[in-house]
Amino acid sequence: MRIPGFISRRTFLRGRRLWLHYGVFWLGAVATGLVAVFYARLIDFGYDTFLRATAIYWWLPLLLTPAIAALCVWLTRRFFPGSEGSGIPQVIAMLHDGRELGPRLLTIRILFGKIAVSFLSILGGFTIGREGPTIHVGAALMFSLRRFYPARLRNIRGGVVERNLALAGAAAGLSAAFNAPLAGVVFAIEELTRSFEQRTSGVLITAIIFAGIVSLALQGNYVYFGTIDLTGRFPDSLALAVLLLGVATGVAGGIFCWLLLNTQRWMPDRVVNWRKSHPVGFGAACGLFIAVIGVAAGGHTFGSGYAEARGMLEGSSQLGAAYPLLKMASMVGSYLPGAPGGLFAPSLAIGAGIGNALHLVFGGMQLPMLIALGMVGYLAAVTQSPITAFVIVIEMINGHALVLSLMATAVISSQVSKLFAPPLYEALAQKYKSA
Repeated sequence: MRIPGFISRRTFLRGRRLWLHYGVFWLGAVATGLVAVFYARLIDFGYDTFLRATAIYWWLPLLLTPAIAALCVWLTRRFFPGSEGSGIPQVIAMLHDGRELGPRLLTIRILFGKIAVSFLSILGGFTIGREGPTIHVGAALMFSLRRFYPARLRNIRGGVVERNLALAGAAAGLSAAFNAPLAGVVFAIEELTRSFEQRTSGVLITAIIFAGIVSLALQGNYVYFGTIDLTGRFPDSLALAVLLLGVATGVAGGIFCWLLLNTQRWMPDRVVNWRKSHPVGFGAACGLFIAVIGVAAGGHTFGSGYAEARGMLEGSSQLGAAYPLLKMASMVGSYLPGAPGGLFAPSLAIGAGIGNALHLVFGGMQLPMLIALGMVGYLAAVTQSPITAFVIVIEMINGHALVLSLMATAVISSQVSKLFAPPLYEALAQKYKSA
């Protein structure tokens, strides 16, 4: 590369090093924040469209959801293999074995497929969230910036530059999706890598901050689920509630993980074979299953569950004790076909429903307190990452008054979940490593 005459070679080389060490990451973080905001608004638009249509024609999901489910499965398998599910297992697989998997699982094609097909899914009322896909999109976007680096740098230490780019993109995606920068850092440490390298820590944190600033500038300073209002002295039954909710959400989340990881053990052989031989037809059947549950539940099981969880926290939505079971069944039906979609938001809604149901037992406790404990418990059970779950919920509800209680619930729940199944994301990542 020719250096302009008015710049010394030393200054040019120093600037180039700074660009490669910081500038590329910051550029990717800003882009991730922009894409995350666009994606969030696209998903909201899709679900609002679904709600407006079903408010006029209550029977529409019985036709629309199976048709969209079949279309999503066909598109995913035909054009976007590798974009299925939440996307977090793909990121984990790449971080652990990145030289071959990165160019296959973190591409611009998969980025577009993830956004487009998950938009179709939410347009059909699937029980999915956007947070996991945002993590996958952020990792793919940042990974694509590896082309800014010379080949000799990309090959250093087995592709550490590419892994650091994907890691920063994934963490920045979570930060922008939840407006929770601290959760992005903790998620990168606990879930994605199980470690934290000193050399990359500063760059990672600044990338998360940049993505968060972009999201903040475009969407304002908001708390994801609003601020819970806890007044007065905590009840004496709080410790018992923490224990009971930790066990209940741990069992429920553990069963959910077991169902997703052991389909051949609980599905009839004919259904397993049909799923393999006719995946599009199987997807349509799952769509009909989701639609029947949603219509029977008055529409409350469709979508991510954000509105229901927020309504329960604010006391404006009263859902029955069967809600978490119905939501979990719809969530299983949404993930079995293999279309793109996230787990975080539906898990929070299920946990909120469990906390709401247990208010029948702990009537003397403030309802928002039980709902917050249920949210952190079920999310920790599904991810088996208690610190990440605890930090996410703390930042989403501004629930600093419940720090110790939320932390204890998350730890209990994740340990109970381990009795049923291994960590879900890591187990799902194995199929990409062995492919």
